[in-house]
Amino acid sequence: MNIRERELPGIGCKFEITTKNQEKIVIVIHDDGRREIYHFDSDDQDEVLSNVTLSDSEARQIAGILGGMSYKPKALETVDFAFDDLLIEWFQVEPNAPAVNKTIGEIDIRNNFGVTVIAIKKKNTKKTHNPGPETVIEVGDTLVFSGERHQIKELISQLLSNKGGGV
Repeated sequence: MNIRERELPGIGCKFEITTKNQEKIVIVIHDDGRREIYHFDSDDQDEVLSNVTLSDSEARQIAGILGGMSYKPKALETVDFAFDDLLIEWFQVEPNAPAVNKTIGEIDIRNNFGVTVIAIKKKNTKKTHNPGPETVIEVGDTLVFSGERHQIKELISQLLSNKGGGV
């Protein structure tokens, strides 16, 4: 795969991608967060076959899907990864979740789930990188954490979703 990057002054950044099968895709990331994806005709590399415009949030969700955060293809289960299946995931805390109004230390996320909280994006847009055990988890906070897939799923289902089992 060949990727060429070019800055677009006043617009953002353009990535032109040619795949192993000689298919051409262009992604334009606008300074306002929008993403445009263009797919070109294999026979006429100047002819756009289709395009789609995504918001920042939509693009990040699709990136997670493409990156295997939502689903890990069976064929990849036998591949050794550099970080032994370590994932980085994010999840927005739901109303009435068991973790609401509790601190990271009170829940003891690392010892109980084997997951490390890397950052928290508070609903009031305040970001906390490497939050300490005294950090309170509130409804609407987006937690960014790392761990293995099963550990992350357990943390989300037990503490961060409103279907949780409690602490």
